[in-house]
Amino acid sequence: MNLDRSVECWLTDMDGVLVHENHALPGAAEFLQRLIERERRFLVLTNNSIFTPRDLAARLQRSGLTVPESAIWTSALATATFLKDQLPGGSAFVIGEAGLTTALYEAGYTLTDREPDFVVLGETRTYSFEAITTAIRLISKGARFIATNPDATGPSADGPMPATGSVAALITRATGADPYFVGKPNPMMFRSAMNKISAHSENTVMIGDRMDTDVVAGIEAGLETILVLTGSTRREDVSRFPFRPAHVLDSIADVIELI
Repeated sequence: MNLDRSVECWLTDMDGVLVHENHALPGAAEFLQRLIERERRFLVLTNNSIFTPRDLAARLQRSGLTVPESAIWTSALATATFLKDQLPGGSAFVIGEAGLTTALYEAGYTLTDREPDFVVLGETRTYSFEAITTAIRLISKGARFIATNPDATGPSADGPMPATGSVAALITRATGADPYFVGKPNPMMFRSAMNKISAHSENTVMIGDRMDTDVVAGIEAGLETILVLTGSTRREDVSRFPFRPAHVLDSIADVIELI
């Protein structure tokens, strides 16, 4: 198999492509090493806004994967970049953890619960009813509503748990205000990632495991897309969608020879 274009830059999802339940998937280490050997620009993407790139780099290292923190792009970083472009030096009331608050702080944002420009909702392992109530009241008073990603649930050791999309729906029901989701499947997540590594859509490939986020956003961003079957999508699921990835491969191990 050959790629449809000359590729200089690579974007890859993390969970379901490189790792599964904190274990490296077969071929992931070799894939990353090949990118480095061939001096390809790349980013590892995740909709998870809980962790900072440093945290995620450490977690990947424990899984046996070496990824520099500079090569990790989260929905929190994409959100902070978006807000910095929209309103430099603005203010936000934030529901989230260190990955989100650190990104906004480093983007020059003031975090406050007094007349903020934005309410920014991210993922957290301990959603506070008090914080959600504050968010509802601030949005009702005119703060604009931003969310890092639309994922309705997230994984845990005991099963699915509510994530950003579910809490956003609660706030929307209470306020009538829909959030602007920055993370996948918004192609803006990919465009901001490409800007970070000076990539162009015509020579960039996106690798993902989900048709409804990775593949559709990659297509809308103008990228060549590769679906791997080590995550949530089965081969028989692909035909159910009105769009198709450029390539469907069994795993990241099958991508190595394409670099």
